[in-house]
Amino acid sequence: MTIETIWLIVLAAGVMLSLAVFMTFVLGWANKALYVEVDPKVQAVDAVLPGANCGGCGYLGCSDYAEAVVNDGIAPNLCPVGGEKVSSAVANILGVELGDVIPMRPAIYCMAKCGQKPGTHEYRGEQTCATANLVSGYQGCVYGCLGLGDCCDVCLFDALHIIDGMVQVDYRKCVGCGVCVKACPRDIIAMVPFKGDQMYSIACRNTEKGKDVKEVCSLGCRGCSICQRLTDGLIVMKEGIATFDYDKYDPDTVEEILEPVLKKCPSSIVFHKIGVPEKVEPESPEGD
Repeated sequence: MTIETIWLIVLAAGVMLSLAVFMTFVLGWANKALYVEVDPKVQAVDAVLPGANCGGCGYLGCSDYAEAVVNDGIAPNLCPVGGEKVSSAVANILGVELGDVIPMRPAIYCMAKCGQKPGTHEYRGEQTCATANLVSGYQGCVYGCLGLGDCCDVCLFDALHIIDGMVQVDYRKCVGCGVCVKACPRDIIAMVPFKGDQMYSIACRNTEKGKDVKEVCSLGCRGCSICQRLTDGLIVMKEGIATFDYDKYDPDTVEEILEPVLKKCPSSIVFHKIGVPEKVEPESPEGD
């Protein structure tokens, strides 16, 4: 090995060492100059959140929600996965009172099974609700459940299943994250406050009336508004759709109020109960 070769090797090593020292200095400076201090409270709140990052609180993830709770004064009880236990922990960190926590759970605004949907034709396209919703004439009712399970596919907790052409919620597993609501192309899933273990909801979103509804669904709401007249504001008509005013909903008195309504319209008011059905057997959408 010649002296020139040795000299080149030494020179190259020296340059690399100098670059390493220089980059170490630059990175050390950048670490101090660009460091963003994190509020200890944000870190503490983030630590007690479940880390599901489901978006049910309305934020992109648990870290974003933690920042909003501490910095923007957002309510500490918006985490559906963590429930009251996590909400209490967050409230303790913030030094605020939690108050009553009412869990939100999905209600399905369609209860019609395969045999109860006149005008439904065989669908051979892509087996997703998002695609089927674009196909004219697949179902007579354009407001009903398509039964292809997009909401089931996005559920992280295996709480939704297609049974006989319609989606059902297993409330034993549901945490109320709301992901299923965003997945439904027909907007027939909505989050409602579960003020008790047993809740009523109106299982229809068809805005048509009378004969038109009957032609496409044997269970659909006829829009007669008798429920509104008999419940003193508990049920109201909005754009031809009967819906509960859950601000006026009292689990202790609701059955008494609804008794005359159930006699007149037993099909379109659905009784949701956490823990029911006892056993959920998923059904393949291809069989619908």
